Amino acid sequence: ENKILVDQSPLLTVAHKNTTLVCNYTYNGTGKEFRASLHKGTDRAVEVCFILWNTTKISSNSNKEFNCEGIHDKDKVIFNLWNMSVNQTDIYFCKIEAMYPPPYVCNEKSNGTVIHVKVFFVLFLEETPMPIQEPQSAIPLWIMVAVTGVLAFYSMLVTAAFINYWQKSKKNLYHQSDYMNMTPRHPPYQKHKGYPSYAPTRDYTAYRS
Repeated sequence: ENKILVDQSPLLTVAHKNTTLVCNYTYNGTGKEFRASLHKGTDRAVEVCFILWNTTKISSNSNKEFNCEGIHDKDKVIFNLWNMSVNQTDIYFCKIEAMYPPPYVCNEKSNGTVIHVKVFFVLFLEETPMPIQEPQSAIPLWIMVAVTGVLAFYSMLVTAAFINYWQKSKKNLYHQSDYMNMTPRHPPYQKHKGYPSYAPTRDYTAYRS
């Protein structure tokens, strides 16, 4: 009875987006044309890529959502995957088929390989020391702007009050300078008697008796 048995690694950890999945197989039939494919998911619903080969020709194709290439080497098929993303973490199955000549033979479902794709930038941060960050100002920018605005407004109020006070002081000083001359004045008839302008008027009634 013709049989195809497949053996593959149970786990692959992808740290840098690239990995290689090797599908070892044994076949005791007389087939000359084969097809090997890699499938994703527990139900093997997504075909990642495949390779066809016979005694003279080899061809390969890949799903547009994956970067995958298959290589046949004696009793194994090598699937190279690159630029893998985190959401491609899943279980993958190798499928080997003897296409020609009849009878058609396919391997039974293997245990599969879990491919775990790690987050690349997290790994990079773990391996690379964190750069020293410069200390940032503890006062937010909006607070500094608000304080500056308040100070500017207060300065304007002080300036306006000073100008108003100066104008009022100047006006009061002008009114005080316009005073009445209170120096005593002599009667007009005494101006020609030879007395000084500041001498007091003599009272002659005191000599009459």
